[in-house]
Amino acid sequence: MRRRCHRARLTWVAAGFVIGVTTAALAQTNASVSFEMPKSHNPFSAYFSSEVSEPPLTNSPMLSQLVRDGKLQLSLKDAIRLALENNLDLAIARYNLPIANMDILRTKAGGVFRGVNTGVVQGTPGGGVGGFGAGAPGAGAGGTTSGAGGAGAGASGLVQSTLGAGTVVNSYDPSITGSIGAEHQTSPLANLQIYGVPLLQLNTGQANLTYSQAFATGTSFSVEFNNSRQTTNSPFFNLSPVLTSMYRVTIQQQLLAGFGFGPNLRYLRIANNNRKISDIAFKDQVITTVTQIENIYWDLVNAYEQAQVSEQSLAFAQQSFDTAKKQLQLESIPAMEVMRAEAEVSRRDQDLTVARTTLQLQELLIKNALTKSLDDPVLEAMPVIPTDRLESTEAPASRAVQDLIAEALHDRPELAESDVDLVNRQISNKAARNALLPSLSLVGFYGASGLAGPLNPVYSVPGTINSSSVPTDFSGALENAFNNTAPDYYIGLNLNIPIRNRVAKSDQYRSELEYRQAELRREQLRKQIRIEVRNAQYALEQTASRVDAARKARDLAQRTFEIMQKEQTLGAGSSYQTMSAQRDLAVAELDLVTAMTVYEKAKVELDRATGSTLEHNGIKIQDAIAGAVSNPGP
Repeated sequence: MRRRCHRARLTWVAAGFVIGVTTAALAQTNASVSFEMPKSHNPFSAYFSSEVSEPPLTNSPMLSQLVRDGKLQLSLKDAIRLALENNLDLAIARYNLPIANMDILRTKAGGVFRGVNTGVVQGTPGGGVGGFGAGAPGAGAGGTTSGAGGAGAGASGLVQSTLGAGTVVNSYDPSITGSIGAEHQTSPLANLQIYGVPLLQLNTGQANLTYSQAFATGTSFSVEFNNSRQTTNSPFFNLSPVLTSMYRVTIQQQLLAGFGFGPNLRYLRIANNNRKISDIAFKDQVITTVTQIENIYWDLVNAYEQAQVSEQSLAFAQQSFDTAKKQLQLESIPAMEVMRAEAEVSRRDQDLTVARTTLQLQELLIKNALTKSLDDPVLEAMPVIPTDRLESTEAPASRAVQDLIAEALHDRPELAESDVDLVNRQISNKAARNALLPSLSLVGFYGASGLAGPLNPVYSVPGTINSSSVPTDFSGALENAFNNTAPDYYIGLNLNIPIRNRVAKSDQYRSELEYRQAELRREQLRKQIRIEVRNAQYALEQTASRVDAARKARDLAQRTFEIMQKEQTLGAGSSYQTMSAQRDLAVAELDLVTAMTVYEKAKVELDRATGSTLEHNGIKIQDAIAGAVSNPGP
């Protein structure tokens, strides 16, 4: 069995893959950056903003540890480790994980989810990501693409406008509303018979308090507590001032549309699934970035070895030119031979200049990919020496293509995202069906009121209200309100039947259509993955044959060059023939370097196509999340 490196465990949950990534790993980020929102036991902290630390733009210490004699000595493993710590594509993608957590927090309170970003950032120039039609060497730098499970704007040709559709979800966070105030009102009157004054003046003071909360069962609960004090200039009021106090407890339960946990917890369930999608998308980002780093590294090795071949070729041409000049002085060769040798030196010097500038560009690309900042001019100009070489390795043992396809269908992040996205659509579909029902709610309330105030002296006569029947202060009004002497209660049903119901019906059927569309997209994705795996396998076989052919051509050019050297030494051949043979040898060596580079990148593409990039490079997803390699190894 193949040795499997530690990585994020994929488990099948609700028809989708879920990466076993815990949010605790976010607290391990390097440079003391915390992605977690601060928590406090102070209840007033909910009303103050929380700050997010500025992202660190200093390179990790590992970069300076790899500098020896003013040169950056870099292996492929070192490059991957530096990318996990410093690559800005990964640094950008890390923020998607806590952003998804904020959606969960929001939907726990009954809020609508805002969606998550599942795009893959390819802002590292020179890397490229393969795929069917792109070829093993990669397709160059790209931008940001979107995937399944986004904010509802559509992805990969899919429509997501009904994601989260259904009945209104009220806030699950308790809400307290209070009001206090005083009002003076003067009203002109047409006669004195009713109030006994031409201008009625009312002075009213109020102090009201309301507590309300909704629950995931479709239940809403509220408590009202209202108090007032009113004075007037009319002599005909029984009490002056009038003190009133009342309370009411109201419960409402939805019985059809909006009933139960399904429609009322749909936002939270979708947000939780979106967090799973964010985890999967981050894994996809790591795979993409590591693939880019591997491609850039092998391009660097290619440029380095091509520069070496060009230097050797120029050195031989220069040596031949120097020898020809000496032979011309001895009049053993014609002047034309010297001119040919000089022209060959000029051509090879030009080839070396191109090779060196190409190498400098590749050095800059790899340093850009492995650093957070290139502001240091010393680092920017520092040469990079790749310690891994293009070696003449034998072709790996071929595996059955069906095994590779099965591995890809199990491990490719895109399919896992699609599976979880289908679960989200099922949740929305059920909520849209529930919203088709009429709105029927059971409503009940219970309350009471109390009255108090000094009796108007005009009414202090036998047979009328006397001071013993009505309290005179506010405490008496409160006592009457809560002693059940003046209760107020109600129970009933509220029914709302929308005629034709076209809005809800269109949303429900559209949700069905979008779900079926997503099913087709998932099947299309499976087919695409199959083709990508086959294409990557074919490319690996083809490039292996290309390496064999290039190696044979190099060996033949080597033997031809050796023969020409011997013939020249024996006087049977010319220096021009020897330089031509050496030039053919240099071309053959460059062809072999290019073929081996394409072969290495074809292996990288096969790893990407089968979803085994992280496993084959021994990458732990927790290290990628933390931005620091916990156990670098040898």
